[in-house]
Amino acid sequence: MSLVSANSTDGFERQSIAAFSEQAYLNYAMYVILDRALPNVCDGLKPVQRRIIYAMSELGLNAGAKHKKSARTVGDVIGKFHPHGDSACYEAMVLMAQPFSYRYPLIDGQGNFGSPDDPKSFAAMRYTESRLTAYAQSLLSEAGQGTVDWQPNFDGTLEEPVLLPARLPNVLLNGGMGIAVGLSTDIPPHNLREVVNATIALIDNPESTVDELCQHVRGPDFPTEGEITTPPDEILQMYRTGTGNVRQRARYEVEQGEIVISALPFQVSGSKVLEQIAAQMNAKKLPLVTDLRDESDHEAPTRLVIVPRSRQVDTEALMAHLFATTDLEKSYRVNMNVIALDGRPRVMNLRELLSEWLVFRQQTLTRRLTWRLAKVDLRLEILAGLMIAFLNIDEVIAVIREADEPKAELIARFDLTERQAEAILEIRLRQLAKLEEIALRKEQDALSAEAAQLRALLADESALRGLMRDELKADAQTYGDARRSRLVTRGAAQALAETDLMSAEPVTVVLSKNGWIRAAKGHDVDAHALSYKAGDECLAFDHGKSTQSVVVFDDTGRAYSLSAHSLPSARGQGEPLTGRLSPPTGAQFTALVLAEESDHVLLWQNTSYGFIAPYTELLGRQRAGKVVVSLGDGARLGTPLKLSDKHVRIAVAGSNGHVLIIDRSEIPVLGKGKGNKLLSGKAGIEIVAVCALKDGEWLKVQSGARSVTLRGTDFDNYRGARASRGRLLPRGFQRVDGLLATEE
Repeated sequence: MSLVSANSTDGFERQSIAAFSEQAYLNYAMYVILDRALPNVCDGLKPVQRRIIYAMSELGLNAGAKHKKSARTVGDVIGKFHPHGDSACYEAMVLMAQPFSYRYPLIDGQGNFGSPDDPKSFAAMRYTESRLTAYAQSLLSEAGQGTVDWQPNFDGTLEEPVLLPARLPNVLLNGGMGIAVGLSTDIPPHNLREVVNATIALIDNPESTVDELCQHVRGPDFPTEGEITTPPDEILQMYRTGTGNVRQRARYEVEQGEIVISALPFQVSGSKVLEQIAAQMNAKKLPLVTDLRDESDHEAPTRLVIVPRSRQVDTEALMAHLFATTDLEKSYRVNMNVIALDGRPRVMNLRELLSEWLVFRQQTLTRRLTWRLAKVDLRLEILAGLMIAFLNIDEVIAVIREADEPKAELIARFDLTERQAEAILEIRLRQLAKLEEIALRKEQDALSAEAAQLRALLADESALRGLMRDELKADAQTYGDARRSRLVTRGAAQALAETDLMSAEPVTVVLSKNGWIRAAKGHDVDAHALSYKAGDECLAFDHGKSTQSVVVFDDTGRAYSLSAHSLPSARGQGEPLTGRLSPPTGAQFTALVLAEESDHVLLWQNTSYGFIAPYTELLGRQRAGKVVVSLGDGARLGTPLKLSDKHVRIAVAGSNGHVLIIDRSEIPVLGKGKGNKLLSGKAGIEIVAVCALKDGEWLKVQSGARSVTLRGTDFDNYRGARASRGRLLPRGFQRVDGLLATEE
């Protein structure tokens, strides 16, 4: 077709930029898809990999040959077959030589070919040497036996194979990954013996389902010895659809209280893992670990040691946290997208992929047998002519000595073909011995038997499939090995909560009148004796643990949550709460409480209303807090009272000198609100103190420097129903300064 458009008058083609760009981009996309990024289902190789292996075989760098400089190979590859950058070509070559990257390496490297910590730390190609591995022969051994099509190289001076005649489904064995235009592929590596067993099962029963094939292929088999933790049903679904995910985690043992990591997931760097753990330690987010060591060497390529803080640390919980927060557990995307036999990319499930490869293998085997049969027939033709010459040796010699055209004369006299006549003319005198005739007869008998066998194989498809089965078994015996990646069903790892990672140390949280907060270690801290800023003083304090959450209240009834371990040390003067929280304008912080999440808190107002709130209802993440107590006009929130399950009664004292002891069950349990009336009295009567009592405890009333304990009958006299008036205290104790629980 002419490149000149129909309306062209000056010999130039005229085309819109949109049409040209679209066509150019499509051409580029198809090139990247078919000739760069995606592997072929037949040999499992991309073009650059195929050209490297073929170029090395042409250089004679087989498994038994001496290593040669990698630069020599790269030069041949880019000079003869692959006109691209030498660095990209060498990197592809190095990848095929790394035993931690390829399940079955195709290249045997000598020198620095990188390490699992840094796969790209390989030496320059002028320093390293390489040759093919024995496994690479499974791709090349039949290349010269008429099994492949050939195409001209980029400049048309040489020929290269379109595909390599792989004797094994390499596309599954070594897997592959690549990103094309709009397409990508991620095929995990597999165990050779398992894949061969599945392939043989498909040969024996072409109607086998994916589920039946998965009885042989249990899952991917990565070069590293980490554990595959994906559940079997997810792996089965992955093979049914050709897409999915696989999780692999490190293997570890506990030795003398230390955690020793002996195997890492595929493509995970040990040094990076140690950096990730060290970063958590430096940020004080991993106090359960005190030390890290890398004891890897030649005898133990992976040996990372994690030293827990003590033997009481739950190693399984710690490792679950590290699996969730570091690369000790990694998820791999699976997308078995390959170039099919029809030359089009397609995502295949396990059965489709093996079926396509078997079609290719049967075609390759047929071409190999046909090529061999042609060679045998040709040799038999020549042998037949030689036998005629031996039976008529004197006459043949006479013709050769006397005839002007001995070749034509031989053809005419003995009814020979041109090949037979040419072979007779090339016989040396020493080949006329009797022993040579016997050798020719033996060769003729052997080749005749071989030709009959080859014709039988080519005529019988079941016999051909039997030969495929036998060759697969032989190759599995030669190249197969045990599975490396153990299959262990485990749930997804969960990171520990920040408080679970910390030791529960006793702390005293102190809130000042001006809204500054801090935490002191221990419970024997005198909050009032601490140093405060000028004009500031202690407002409230509470004892608890560093793993608990602090709830701070303001005068609008809002509750705010903070982690106790995140508070500044009491060695200083703390920090203002307004730097962490966003209270309403003009609001003042009035109280705090520090309790376990299983506890409850009595929230009461001076106006005699109150309710019991679960501590978890007070917690929240909002900087602006959340409204918990509905305060009426003139109402103030009293000091929250912590309640455990053992507290059965609540004592309430009024400003009129009355005390009422209520059963806890009468006070409502609410998440938020105003609550119910606790103590009745005349207008203006307020609650001044509350106290929680356990069974067996009495009530001690503090009035100035004096106190009185209500016990026995006196104690019972103050008990009553909620919202009743209670009973007046004895003279001299009607100004209540505090209520305390006592066993005296």
